[in-house]
Amino acid sequence: MGRLKRGVTLAASAALVLTLAACSGDTSGSDSSSGEGTSAAPAAASGSALDLRGDCPSTVVVQTDWFAESEYGYLYNLLGPDRRIDTAKKRITGSLVSGGKDTGVNIEVRYGGPAIGSEQVSAHMYVDKSITLGIVSTDESIQNSRSQPTKAVYAPFDVSPMMIMWDKKVYPNFTTLVDLGQSDTKVLYYETDSYMQYLLGAGILRQGQVDGSYDGSPSRWVSADGKVAEAGFATSEPYIYQHELGDGHSYDVNLQLVNDTGYPVYGQALAIRSGDEKTLAPCLRKLVPIVQTSQADFMANPRPANDLIIAAVKADKASVWSYSPGLAAYAVQAMKDRGLVSNGSNSTIGDMDSHRVDRMIQILTPIYAGQKKPVKSGLTPSALFTNTYLNASIGLK
Repeated sequence: MGRLKRGVTLAASAALVLTLAACSGDTSGSDSSSGEGTSAAPAAASGSALDLRGDCPSTVVVQTDWFAESEYGYLYNLLGPDRRIDTAKKRITGSLVSGGKDTGVNIEVRYGGPAIGSEQVSAHMYVDKSITLGIVSTDESIQNSRSQPTKAVYAPFDVSPMMIMWDKKVYPNFTTLVDLGQSDTKVLYYETDSYMQYLLGAGILRQGQVDGSYDGSPSRWVSADGKVAEAGFATSEPYIYQHELGDGHSYDVNLQLVNDTGYPVYGQALAIRSGDEKTLAPCLRKLVPIVQTSQADFMANPRPANDLIIAAVKADKASVWSYSPGLAAYAVQAMKDRGLVSNGSNSTIGDMDSHRVDRMIQILTPIYAGQKKPVKSGLTPSALFTNTYLNASIGLK
């Protein structure tokens, strides 16, 4: 799945890639508003479940698919008080901390999107073997199952935030994408987004109304004064279009999650290279429950991680990405209100359902075959995810 470039044009993305290529040296710095410093968290007891020394790499590297944002607050919540924002290399590094205890290893959260040339994270993981875990959605994992296989070990989203939205004022009677499909409304999306082929094949939308040339900029929506529909994320665009477009532009939107049309993708799951599982298993047994706890803590108290995210974005003067306190707060509330982050049908956060993954294989196998990108022969859910490393007792309260 291509990560939507929220309000960023392709030209701006290309400019950022050139800027990154021209950077040299470490321009990392700290921002006092985010609490950066040289203090350290107390160490976890040797040999405890929070002691990752000897089991995990000395630095656990996590490759995200976009800039710092609240959707990945659970990752930034793992960074200790000694964290450093590196604006040149587009990453934040610090002690990996759980519940105020230093686990004895570091964590490095790297930005994705333009920061890695807009390359798919699963592909980038095979280029840069220093990456321990990457953000990979189910459809991307299926697409690359032959040549760049990945296996999800944690699903931060029980429901993907991917959506299509429309202006309430322009289309007051629309409640679902079926309503859009029965109209002549143009639907803007990224041509690489696999779910659109599903929506067309299911007859929810029509080929003649969809436009895959969307580049993430709100310009076409604004020029049409909301008389188009647009793909995006339920955690960002609705707030941005109502509050942050500027020049007097404000649009109150309605939306439908792509998940609710019968496309049960696990969005932005935390995955390893499939061949690394045996080596990483001792680490994952301890690390994944720490990640579960971090997300539960973040959802209960998002302010510390959100402050770090906002400070990190602000510190990067060369970036085309911006992130406001209002958007950060909205993202967390949307995750709660729409059940995007939840325990699902049980009391465990981060687990995945094999029936949903199998459904995704059934949907996407003929689609990718038609695109001459056949998936791995005999692909099964067990090749794409595992719940082995989760602690079933850890969930949202």
